[in-house]
Amino acid sequence: MKNAVIYWSGTGNTEMMAKAIAEGAEAELFEVSGFSGNIADYDKLAFGCPAMGAEVLEENEFEPFFSSIEGSLSGKTVALFGSYGWGDGEWMHSWEERVKADGAILFSGEGLMVNEAPSDDDLAKCRQFGENLVK
Repeated sequence: MKNAVIYWSGTGNTEMMAKAIAEGAEAELFEVSGFSGNIADYDKLAFGCPAMGAEVLEENEFEPFFSSIEGSLSGKTVALFGSYGWGDGEWMHSWEERVKADGAILFSGEGLMVNEAPSDDDLAKCRQFGENLVK
């Protein structure tokens, strides 16, 4: 089974989450700008992006990447994660709906959100999230 964690991080908070999830899942880890593979080659995928601006995905790198792979997620198990500084998680809920509308299986039924910098407990949850993703 081939698994990947693909993320964008501005402050490093989502990057810390991505590294812990990849460790738990024993998955390949990619910054979104460094991913040149084919989504079809992966069995399970975890995507990470923090909430930006008015609770949206990062618009210069991550959103164009994610838009480009929509249509190729059908039937795949997809996990979502990211950090946020304020708001109620609207960006995550909108993202979850996009993934489900694309025919993907949303892992755990919802994304994993961490407020600000992840604590040691949050990172342990991220590792467990990764482990559970690939079970």
